[in-house]
Amino acid sequence: MDRISALRNVEEALRAFEAGEADLATTEERVVGVLRTYATDFEGEETLFRATAPDAAAGAVVVAPSAPAAAERIGTLRDLDCDHDEIDLERV
Repeated sequence: MDRISALRNVEEALRAFEAGEADLATTEERVVGVLRTYATDFEGEETLFRATAPDAAAGAVVVAPSAPAAAERIGTLRDLDCDHDEIDLERV
């Protein structure tokens, strides 16, 4: 899914919510589904990485060209006070 398709799908979900055709939970599910599909369709040099440890980072998923770059990105996003090499990652 390209960026334009993703934005259109999110817009459709928001339009349905505003029109009363969908509740908040349904809208959230649709938007999360669009985001997950968009994120997993990355091609090229970028890869999805998920942090597995420490607990403060666990579950964070980012797109990055390498594991060190992903660890740095997660550390910054989660405002972690640790070395980036202390963040355990797995490819998604």
